[in-house]
Amino acid sequence: MDLIWVTSAEHLNDFKIRLVFNDGKVKTVNLEGHLDKPVFQPLRDLSYFRRFTLNPFTIEWENGADFAPEFLYSIGQ
Repeated sequence: MDLIWVTSAEHLNDFKIRLVFNDGKVKTVNLEGHLDKPVFQPLRDLSYFRRFTLNPFTIEWENGADFAPEFLYSIGQ
């Protein structure tokens, strides 16, 4: 598989984000069930969760939390 990365991201509701990938696919991810590790604990607060930014490859938060674009692609619907 070629390298995959996120080209745009939009918060939808709750823990759902619509992502556009560099291959043109648009997928919605629900990250609610993926916030168990300590680095993801602050993201359980929806007001914090919504404040993600886009780095050159994926979405990330101020505390350094991010998800691999391949993971987001694989769980996206």
